[in-house]
Amino acid sequence: MKTAFLGLGVMGYPMAGHLAAKGYDVAVYNRTGAKAESWVKDHKGAAAAMPADVVKDADLIFACLGDDPDVEAVVAASMDGLKEGAVFVDHTTASPALARALHAQLGEKGVGFVDAPVSGGQAGAENGKLSVMCGGDAAHVEKARPAMEAYSARIVHIGPAGHGQLCKAVNQICIAGVLQGLSEGVHFAAQAGLDIDRVLEAISGGAAQSWQMENRAKTMAADEFDFGFAVDWMRKDLRIALAEARENGARLPATALVDQFYADVQAMGGGRWDTSSLVRRLNKSG
Repeated sequence: MKTAFLGLGVMGYPMAGHLAAKGYDVAVYNRTGAKAESWVKDHKGAAAAMPADVVKDADLIFACLGDDPDVEAVVAASMDGLKEGAVFVDHTTASPALARALHAQLGEKGVGFVDAPVSGGQAGAENGKLSVMCGGDAAHVEKARPAMEAYSARIVHIGPAGHGQLCKAVNQICIAGVLQGLSEGVHFAAQAGLDIDRVLEAISGGAAQSWQMENRAKTMAADEFDFGFAVDWMRKDLRIALAEARENGARLPATALVDQFYADVQAMGGGRWDTSSLVRRLNKSG
């Protein structure tokens, strides 16, 4: 099955690589052409300078981009190359409104659209262990599922178009609260003069345990943030969640507060720091 992959950032590059490793015929596009050429050197496949050329004759098209405008631009640039019956899977964390609009727009062309944001970060992409939350028609999700399994540990069809993005908003809302709580706990432990390793040994097997504690608490205590999911991207995701909440009436007071804390981190120059850098804000203010 011929596939195309649009966007070779820290997520897309390894995701497309897993497709190639599973034997898929993969053509790639990246806004910076040198990145696409590098991918071709690392994997079997082809690259082209224009999205329409990459998606031509592809049965499955995957995208992993930055934000709504990036997705809109790439879809517009791909339209002339899309063939009827293809399925376009967007792994970008974008707005539910855009997902619904693209589902309708591509549907008029006979092309399926699945909004399929992912969770698991760069490590999940590199290890092929992402969680994928899908919105769209069941038939389109099932057509793309075998290919998505190349880089995923879990794929769940949430509901109609836009519901994948809404689920990702839930994911980020939960993470924001957990990271703020963990930051305060690590900060408190340091201020109290506790041995953080012993503290984590004591509490990580109980109700306080989380993925963030297991993977980020020690680096937070060590003031290390040059890795992981960037604060800039988290603020983009929370912007989407908060905008949707204003539309549906959901009350997100803690999420709105943590979003402002991330704005403080950006003001400290931490836009590219990992999201666990919330603790650095507390340490500075303390």
